[in-house]
Amino acid sequence: MSEAVATFSEVCVRVGGRQVLGPVNWTIERGQRWALLGQNGAGKTTLLSILGAERHPTTGKAFVLGAEIGRTDVRVLRTRIGHVGHLIADRLPHHERVLDLVLTGKGSLLASWWGSFDDEDKKRASELLHLLRCGHVEEQTFGRCSQGERQRVLLARALFAKSELLLLDEPAMGVDLPGREALVNALDELARTPDAPTTVHVAHTLEELPAVSHALVLRAGEVLAMGDASEVLTSSVLSEAYDIDVRVTNVDGRYFAAASGRW
Repeated sequence: MSEAVATFSEVCVRVGGRQVLGPVNWTIERGQRWALLGQNGAGKTTLLSILGAERHPTTGKAFVLGAEIGRTDVRVLRTRIGHVGHLIADRLPHHERVLDLVLTGKGSLLASWWGSFDDEDKKRASELLHLLRCGHVEEQTFGRCSQGERQRVLLARALFAKSELLLLDEPAMGVDLPGREALVNALDELARTPDAPTTVHVAHTLEELPAVSHALVLRAGEVLAMGDASEVLTSSVLSEAYDIDVRVTNVDGRYFAAASGRW
């Protein structure tokens, strides 16, 4: 039986009297892997911030992991939600040893010395780093890692916390091709594990995405299309979303896009 991880009903956000998002009606079921796409300013970050319990909707109702945003202790709710992206990376201490940084996922800490960890915790953190092909950096500082390694370390941190909902905010930003592919492969491998978290992945390009089950495309704050990835990530939908002629292809479950003709 399906189980809703998040439910949005007529969710809108207004800033300075201007509506920047909505209305959004959206249900995320447990185990689904969503892509969230749209031009800059389309509302992706605003929508993700509600999912992450970082902001309230102006109107409408948003339930995340059974709790209504605006009527729950978001400090507790946030400990159940994992984040991977450059914004969270900037908030974490770059002088911290990688293994210790993964441990901070327990309780969503910003520094390892705030918490208490036993040998079993350290063993599991190390296993996660090796699973994500980052075992070779566990003894070095976070600041010495490449951009691609940092994103996989943050993924290990989120998995260590046993996050029920994992929000991926452009994790491939600034990452080179080998780093991007290593991240995509890690996410694909994660999706095949029995206890894989439900994911929502914000991306600028289709190439950054691992295999996804569903997609939501925003245009000027409104939902242009949502549903099964195969029905949403199409040439016609993305051409309308980005205001250019786009040709979309699917190779072994991954999507790729390029401008079609002159524009």
